[in-house]
Amino acid sequence: MSAPSVRVTVNGLEIEVDVDTHLIDEILLPRLAALAERAAGERQFVFLAAPPGAGKSTLAAVLERRATSLDLATIGLDGFHLPTAHLAATPSPDGTGSLLDVKGAPETFDVAELRRHLRTARHTDMLWPTYDRTLHDVVPASKEIAAGLVLVEGNWLLLDEPGWGDLSAHSSLNIFVSADRALLRERLIDRKVRGGMDRAAATDFFERSDGPNVDRVLRNTDTRKVDLMLHLDPDGTIDLGGAR
Repeated sequence: MSAPSVRVTVNGLEIEVDVDTHLIDEILLPRLAALAERAAGERQFVFLAAPPGAGKSTLAAVLERRATSLDLATIGLDGFHLPTAHLAATPSPDGTGSLLDVKGAPETFDVAELRRHLRTARHTDMLWPTYDRTLHDVVPASKEIAAGLVLVEGNWLLLDEPGWGDLSAHSSLNIFVSADRALLRERLIDRKVRGGMDRAAATDFFERSDGPNVDRVLRNTDTRKVDLMLHLDPDGTIDLGGAR
């Protein structure tokens, strides 16, 4: 991305990122502003979906920081993880371990609770759950969402699978960030290495966890529902891939 830079908080860490002013100020924010103007007393939801490592959380944080003239809030899908104790006590789909071993996969989320929040919050302010990366667990009812426009970001929001496929009925704008699998592999392994993991362990983690999730998002996202397609370039830039 090009200058200027902005400091944002992503997954509990404050980072400085460069801002592509064309993408943010001339494409995304005008789309969000137009949606806000069309709202007739109802809270509007925008879905931002992408595979792991594509930069969706950072993009959401930048949008929230730059949208100074919009009544915009962001919330992450991670808050709708099933509690860690439940995951540990529930067998994984293949029966070889528990759901805790595949945490982050669609089966580890309470999609019914997400649907309830989307439906109820259309007309009512309510508290939303968040994910605490120190506790590695969900904190229920910990973030008040009162904004008229809410950006929900997560890997599985546009997943074309049972339990997920009807979520987009609650969204007025669907954004997806596509990326090459090889690029995501390198970014996700590098993220673990920068976090202190050695490269062999980081590569193994990708093959066991991140990789299958990347493949599932890329394979099973319903791109027919995407209103604005973005693309992650090798240099980390997110640019416009296509729009309807």
